[in-house]
Amino acid sequence: MIKDNVKDTLIPFNFDKLLKAIPELKSEKINLSTISTKNPIDSSNMNTDNWVEIANLVETNYDPYDSFIILHGTDTMAYTASALSFMLENLNKAVILTGSQIPIGERRTDAKENLITSIDIATSSKVNEVCIYFEDKLYRGNRTTKVNTEHFEAFLSPNFQIMAKAGVNIKYKTYLNKVTSKFKVHTQMSNDVAILKLFPGISIKTIQAILDSAKGIVIESFGTGNAPTRVAFSKLINEAIKNGKILLNITQCLQGSAILGSYETSEPFKNAGVICGKDMTTEAAITKLMFLLGQQLTDDEIRTKLQTNLRGEMSN
Repeated sequence: MIKDNVKDTLIPFNFDKLLKAIPELKSEKINLSTISTKNPIDSSNMNTDNWVEIANLVETNYDPYDSFIILHGTDTMAYTASALSFMLENLNKAVILTGSQIPIGERRTDAKENLITSIDIATSSKVNEVCIYFEDKLYRGNRTTKVNTEHFEAFLSPNFQIMAKAGVNIKYKTYLNKVTSKFKVHTQMSNDVAILKLFPGISIKTIQAILDSAKGIVIESFGTGNAPTRVAFSKLINEAIKNGKILLNITQCLQGSAILGSYETSEPFKNAGVICGKDMTTEAAITKLMFLLGQQLTDDEIRTKLQTNLRGEMSN
C-alpha cells in the first residue's frame, strides 16, 4: 500500500523476517507492512472462504494503503487472481499475486526476485488491477493460467498481452484502467458450479451426472466450441437449460476462442442457448460463474453478464 511519498505494501502473510533479510527492500521511500491470514495454507487447499478473507483484508486496508501484494502458492494462483478480479469491483490500486517455483528457504529460489520486482511494480502507480507477476512478466490476473511445473516460467497469458516485462528496466505495455466509481468488495461466491470436460467416448451417464450436480456448469469443448453430435447429448443439453441450468462453453485449447455456430458440431450448443465464453481461461470462466451466482441475480441477468466483459477477462 502506498501513502503520498511513502510506499506501504500490504502482504497478507507473515514474512517480516523475510523482508528484513532482503537488503534491496531497505529504503526510506518504501515502507512495508505485513499481515498474515489466520491460517496460512498450501494453495491446493484454497477455497471460496480463503478468497473472501483476502478480499476483506484488501477492503479493510484499502484507504490507508496504495498497493497490495499477495504471496501465494503457484498451483491455484490463477484461480485466486481471477476470483479477486471479480470480487474487487472498481479497483484503483495494484493487487499483485506472486510466489515462487522453488521454496524461499532453498538456495536457488526464485521467490526473492519475484517479490522485489512485484514491490517495484506495486509502487510504480502504473497498475490498478489484479495481476500476477512471475519470472520477469506481469500478467492480467484473470487472463493467466499455470502451464509448467518445472520451469521458472510457470504462467502464461494465452489470449492477452503481458502487462509489463522486467529487464534492466520495467517496460509497461498496457495503460491504467480508468476508474471513476467507488471501490466495492463482493464476498458472496457460490460453490454450486462444475466443469464438464468433453473427451472422445465420454458417456451420456457421465455427462448427465455432471449436469445434475450443479446450477452452473462450464463446458470445456473441442476446438472452437464443438461437441459430439449425438442426439442423446443434444437432448441432455436442452433439458438442462430448460431446467434452469446455466451452461457456459469455452474451448479446451490453450489459445483461441470458442465461436458457437461456426461448425455443425457446435450447433447443438448454439441452438440450445449455451453461453459462449469466447477466449476466457478455465480459471476465469469458473470464478466468474461462481461470482455471478453469488450476487442474487436472476438467471437472465447472469446469462447477460456472462457475455459481458466485466474485468477484462475476455476479448470483445
